[in-house]
Amino acid sequence: MRNAGKKNAGMFGKIPEVILVVAFAGMLLSLAGCGNQVTQELEKSQGESAAEAGAAESSNGVQIDPEAVYFADIEIQDYGTVTIQLDQTAAPATVENFVNLAESGFYDGLTFHRIIKGFMMQGGDPKGNGTGGSGKTVVGEFSENGYDNALSHTRGAVSMARSKSYDSASSQFFIVHEDSAYLDGQYAVFGYVTEGMEVVDAVCQAAQPVDRNGSIAVEAQPVMNSVTIRKE
Repeated sequence: MRNAGKKNAGMFGKIPEVILVVAFAGMLLSLAGCGNQVTQELEKSQGESAAEAGAAESSNGVQIDPEAVYFADIEIQDYGTVTIQLDQTAAPATVENFVNLAESGFYDGLTFHRIIKGFMMQGGDPKGNGTGGSGKTVVGEFSENGYDNALSHTRGAVSMARSKSYDSASSQFFIVHEDSAYLDGQYAVFGYVTEGMEVVDAVCQAAQPVDRNGSIAVEAQPVMNSVTIRKE
């Protein structure tokens, strides 16, 4: 089993600036130009300071069984179901946060508000505009933050969106449409799609962003009818 514990931060020296950034509390991954070119700009919002102030706050609810295999079934209205196998070995705090939110019904009725074909589809924001979260944040379980998480942002990877602050992820997550390994080590992958990639393809194909950042008009945002957790 991989060691998902924190490494000695001192061995990293000065941690480099994140190159892929997010508008508000780490929730909106930001692209500049086309293809996989990323930007170094960070779009601030009034919610960011509050999220960072609560960084790394642990969720209080379901305790993850380290021996169980967890799955999340995301039913997307008019499209179908995407099944994700969660990896609590690589990202235990992230999986616990996601499971607690899902089992509380937090995600039910929320949307995918940002979709870029060939890159990713992002959702889990209660405001539907990239500025919302759950009110709690989770530590960033990725190598630049000192955590041993070797999962890669390949097609079907599921990862947490965040702001410039490494420990600012909350409820927003993204599903990788096509391989985006340049994100590795900067964002916490916590599982992979095992069934329903054709649903992801359909959502990304149908998306009509209103800007180059992938923003989807409110009335056109695909809805998550439910996110159901099960374990084996």
